Amino acid sequence: MRGLKRLAVCGATALALTTGMGSAHAEADSIKIGWLSSLTGPLSSAAIAENQGVQFAVDQINSAGGVNGRQLELITRDTMGDPTKAVNFAKELAYNEKVDFVIGPVNSGESLATVPILTRAGIPNLIIGTVDSLTDPKKYPYAFRLINTNTQWISVANKYATEHLGRKKIAVIGDTTGYGASSAKRAQALLKEQGIEPVYSVLIDPNKTNVTDEIQKAREAGADVIMPWSASTGLLARILNARGNSQWDVPVVGHPALMGSPIRDLLNKPEYWDNVFAAGYVSTTYDKDGNFQPATHKLMEALRPKLGGGEIDFTFWWVALGYDCVKTIEYAVQKTGGTDKDEFKKLMESTKDLPGVYANYTWTPQDHNGFPDSAMQMNLANTFKDGSFLAAPK
Repeated sequence: MRGLKRLAVCGATALALTTGMGSAHAEADSIKIGWLSSLTGPLSSAAIAENQGVQFAVDQINSAGGVNGRQLELITRDTMGDPTKAVNFAKELAYNEKVDFVIGPVNSGESLATVPILTRAGIPNLIIGTVDSLTDPKKYPYAFRLINTNTQWISVANKYATEHLGRKKIAVIGDTTGYGASSAKRAQALLKEQGIEPVYSVLIDPNKTNVTDEIQKAREAGADVIMPWSASTGLLARILNARGNSQWDVPVVGHPALMGSPIRDLLNKPEYWDNVFAAGYVSTTYDKDGNFQPATHKLMEALRPKLGGGEIDFTFWWVALGYDCVKTIEYAVQKTGGTDKDEFKKLMESTKDLPGVYANYTWTPQDHNGFPDSAMQMNLANTFKDGSFLAAPK
């Protein structure tokens, strides 16, 4: 959390600089990138980390001369995780700032509100929310996703729980937010396709301070694995604490937030993080010798001095995703020679295996989801190192 607080200050400083930069002060031929990011508020941890990747890529590209001789102008708006603010800022970026591209919003709930607006404005939008319905080539022709879908998270976790761990008596726990409820529903639907009916399911208010009753009910139902689908680290930590306090060593398998560093600071005992597995990524998985993939290592070492020089103490895949978003825009402008939305669409739909740090991306006319299943990886939650993790046992 110390790292996130430090990054929040950096993000707020960057926000002050970019929001104060109107078009009158920008180069006439700059490439304008709108960045809708919840840098403050209850959903800020992912956005703060991702902002590091976005900012670093912009600075790196501009220092090298820009794209086809044109500088990138980043115009950041802090949505605070509020869909209403996100809508207002999306309109501002599209119609007042007249940006060429928009990255974000970070959170799916905001994106559900902004994607239609940006589509009507004809602004290419790089999607970094996981809800599956955010990409539809017919409804949203200029929206392309770099992050994985929610179904990819759930599918890799379901497979690990049922096939590797051999668990069939599943307790599905979601939260009462739109994301938590829809994710729990999707998880149950995918389990039913495998012929598995959860023995217990519940939605919990993410602010509920005691979840002992829900964990006890899951145990009494005979659950042999808990599968939580919530992005709330507070709720996830309370689930792990309730399980640990009841001395119930059932495995927990689910959302990537289960392995985020904020969890570590909220646990009653360190061992409550044992036997916890989360959906993650090949790119931010290190081997038994502590080695990372070359692209990940290169970005980590380039950024490390800017982050204080020590261990990276926030989840690194968000940084890699932010970096790749800007590099994707660089790729599109280089290849098309400009920022025309239809040329962008045509290029993206014919792009195969575009190399990135977070993943290699492929988009088609039928599928605007670029993240491949092969880049998914189950991780062991309590192995946090430089924002990355060991692979879960196979």
